[in-house]
Amino acid sequence: MAIKAPCSLLMLLGIVFLASICVSSRSDQDQENPFIFNSNRFQTLFENENGHIRLLQRFDKRSKIFENLQNYRLLEYHSKPHTLFLPQHNDADFILVVVSGKAILTVLNPNNRNSFNLERGDTIKLPAGTLGYLANRDDNKDLRVLDLAIPVNRPGQFQSFSLSESENQQSFLSGFSKNILEAAFNSNYEEIERVLIEENEQEPQHRRGLRKDERRQQSQEANVIVKVSREQIEELSKNAKSSSRRSESSESEPINLRNQKPIYSNKFGNFFEITPEKNPQLKDLDILVNYAEIREGSLLLPHFNSRATVIVAVEEGKGEFELVGQRNENQQEQREYEEDEQQQERSQQVQRYRARLSPGDVYVIPAGHPIVVTASSDLSLLGFGINAENNQRNFLAGEEDNVISQIERPVKEVAFPGSAQDVESLLKNQRQSYFANAQPQQREREEGRSQRQREPISSILGAF
Repeated sequence: MAIKAPCSLLMLLGIVFLASICVSSRSDQDQENPFIFNSNRFQTLFENENGHIRLLQRFDKRSKIFENLQNYRLLEYHSKPHTLFLPQHNDADFILVVVSGKAILTVLNPNNRNSFNLERGDTIKLPAGTLGYLANRDDNKDLRVLDLAIPVNRPGQFQSFSLSESENQQSFLSGFSKNILEAAFNSNYEEIERVLIEENEQEPQHRRGLRKDERRQQSQEANVIVKVSREQIEELSKNAKSSSRRSESSESEPINLRNQKPIYSNKFGNFFEITPEKNPQLKDLDILVNYAEIREGSLLLPHFNSRATVIVAVEEGKGEFELVGQRNENQQEQREYEEDEQQQERSQQVQRYRARLSPGDVYVIPAGHPIVVTASSDLSLLGFGINAENNQRNFLAGEEDNVISQIERPVKEVAFPGSAQDVESLLKNQRQSYFANAQPQQREREEGRSQRQREPISSILGAF
């Protein structure tokens, strides 16, 4: 649909919506939505009666648009009360966030150890190679933790090195030869094997009468997430510190997202965020972490990120998102030169991608892609932003931080079907900022305006 302004003018102004694009009339359900990763796209790496570890499908295997996410993976840890993830380290940097429950995280260094009492919203970086262990210290509630992993050896692939035998991998100590272990520990191999590799020093009563091979099999089935006593939990808690309530964190201590002052807030929702500019743990990885609470029947107003690609996990509640991209973004097999040629030959076409959201789902917002999220029940979202430094969140509606309202009047006159006065009047109708009512009451239209029919704005806004 033609409009009055040439594309070059809007491109010069840097406005993300283009006047030359037309909205796709194809049904949202006609094509697969590449931006949503339902909970069934998690692969279970380990599971027993005490909990599980799950890994989300690789982002770059879903769509070409996620090629910049090839070195990022999302893990979920889930454990029952009074359980322990046994000591291990990984060849990946981790950003750990507690989604629900309470934990004790112990991080080991060559000359000391640090323990932290963690609760919902606590965030901490675990550098690659950090040896640590995580306990569920709650008496009744399960612990759920999400980790953004950034591998340091192979893009998109990382490896865990466990001190204990497990169902999926042996203790890395067992990889050394007998004579090396004897020299390293100055002990005979049988003693080293008995103490460090095959058995625990404090063997449970029910296993003491079992044969060696039976004990080893049970140990392999249980030794990723194990049950611990209340007394052991209390012992681990003795020197544990709580997360920081300051706006800035140290190089190593956790900081709680939900204890910070929200950057956006009204009666419809809250939005908390920790950015690399204000957090030394996130700066070297160029990551941001945010947390959104959207009230039932409300929406997070349409917006887009200037630089960051955000991976969002649904923590609680249900809702829906609409994301605006280009048509065929889910066709990753298309050759780049064919794609470039097609873009030159025809105007770009907008595609609306819509998906319902439930707990455990994950969706991805590429940089520059406008999105809106609505809540059908109270909705909690946890986000990890990649390429986050100097990211700007631009809202397309609302009273504050609305980039459309910054367009000068002469440009409004030629950019939209309506007059500049009509555009400004329309923008003022929304008195809320950032969050708003998803189903506002019908307002009486001004006399005369109802008599006048105008063509819809041919822009990304028309895709919502």
